[in-house]
Amino acid sequence: MTDFARTADDLTNVEDLRRLHDSTTEFEVLPPLHPGEILRESFMEPLSLSAGAVAKALDLPRSRIERIAREEIGISTDTALRLARYFGTTHQFWLNLQTRFESEVLMSEIGSELDQIAPIARSDMPVSALGHPRP
Repeated sequence: MTDFARTADDLTNVEDLRRLHDSTTEFEVLPPLHPGEILRESFMEPLSLSAGAVAKALDLPRSRIERIAREEIGISTDTALRLARYFGTTHQFWLNLQTRFESEVLMSEIGSELDQIAPIARSDMPVSALGHPRP
């Protein structure tokens, strides 16, 4: 029986789980998920909404919704507040999608630069910056 055919019942200890995980070393790396894809695929298409209809409901230019849905521009706080009101979500839902997208894109661009930054020692941080007393 291959490791892939094993079930959870067959894995009796942590070492078995580690071996199974380590044997699956190839993962497909997906591109960052643009919030426009979510808007288009999870909201506009299932509800049969055009960019014009969404824009009219949100009192925004049609071109803004079109450009977001085509993944050409991101979602501003203003747009997030309007989308949240219209679709019954929170504005944080839309802003978190945007922040995650931007972070993933930027990490791929400047990740090696970030690796060169030496973090300050936690013991050197002022208590007020930690939000709680040091242990």
